[in-house]
Amino acid sequence: MTSKKKNKIEEPTEAYEVTPKMGVTSEELHPVLVQLLEKSIKEIEEGKTSTHEEVMKRFREKFPLQK
Repeated sequence: MTSKKKNKIEEPTEAYEVTPKMGVTSEELHPVLVQLLEKSIKEIEEGKTSTHEEVMKRFREKFPLQK
């Protein structure tokens, strides 16, 4: 036996199927999570959100980083 064949590793030929024990569908979301999502969507529709640029500007003003 040569050293090349001695250390050879091969993938198993079986095909493994992975199935989650608990699959979560949209119908199974926790009621509190559903309420939070609805509230967030309503705030977006009302324009009560900030862009990334606005948030970063406020962050840099509040926490100036030294260069």
